[in-house]
Amino acid sequence: MSKPAPHPQRPVVARLRVRYAKRGRMRFASARDFQRSLERALRRAHVPVAYTQGFSPHPRISYAPAVPTGVASEAEYVEIALQQAVTPDELAAALDAALPDGFDVVSVIEAQGPSLGERVSGPGTGSVWRIRFDGVAATELDAAVTAVMALHSWTRERTTKSGHTQIDVRTALISASVVESDHNEPDCAILQAVVRHGTPSVRPDDVLAVLRDVAGLDPPVPPVATRLAQGPLDEKSGAVLDPLS
Repeated sequence: MSKPAPHPQRPVVARLRVRYAKRGRMRFASARDFQRSLERALRRAHVPVAYTQGFSPHPRISYAPAVPTGVASEAEYVEIALQQAVTPDELAAALDAALPDGFDVVSVIEAQGPSLGERVSGPGTGSVWRIRFDGVAATELDAAVTAVMALHSWTRERTTKSGHTQIDVRTALISASVVESDHNEPDCAILQAVVRHGTPSVRPDDVLAVLRDVAGLDPPVPPVATRLAQGPLDEKSGAVLDPLS
């Protein structure tokens, strides 16, 4: 016996783009963990999300490429299609109340212009990374960064779903510099780097690998990485712009 045809879904009347942060212990949550948390939060908050057609409808949610598990972020993005109008403020309040602590809504706007994917991860985009090195002096990190930035290229092999690929980590590094720690701690060095997106994109572990292999930097404890921004990249200034502006 054939399955009955599903009820037709109401059309999409609005799309809202959400910037959220991944903080604290939630940096150990995977991308799929966040997706499940978001879908539960939307149901709990009775947000009128639009669904796909077919026998197995699913929420119309578009996810920007997420940070790796174990990495924190202040700039992750998702776009949600709605079948009833909801203001950005209403959605922000509903999600903040329903999402677990550590998944924090930063801002919400109405979608407009190029697609979220184009604004966040398409050609001409990049990320700003902050990597904290506990147990490493700023002078030691600065020497390692200087050695890396003096190179013209440095490749690393990455295993992807489609096989093995070579990534030129140095070419993707637009800039890298040592900045002061939050509390001017003597044994805590902070690296801030701007990285051009590619396919696949350079990740914090790639930056750590080039610092280790080229300059011998071997931190006593695992560094903690945080994405501070991602979006359109100004190649001249090295600035990463807000994709929601």
